[in-house]
Amino acid sequence: MLVWVVYDIVENRIRSRVAKMCKGYGLYRVQKSAFLGDMNRNQIDELVLRCKELTNEEKDSVYVFPMCEDDFKKVRMVGIPFDKDLVSDEVKALFV
Repeated sequence: MLVWVVYDIVENRIRSRVAKMCKGYGLYRVQKSAFLGDMNRNQIDELVLRCKELTNEEKDSVYVFPMCEDDFKKVRMVGIPFDKDLVSDEVKALFV
């Protein structure tokens, strides 16, 4: 299932670790603090638990949005859809 991970993390070191972890799950960066990719339910649960361990729940936020492909096709964007330097061809293909 497609998953969006969006975060606002105060500390640089923690933010970098979460970004690296997202990449480790095969997610693609679509903006500086937003990732998109395909994950199963177990991976999603594991990612959420690992984010809870890393982040400060009083200062930071991490959102994990599972999305079926039909709903993803309904996504509408205004302006520049993603940072072309950050996004891979696989993600670009999802937006076409």
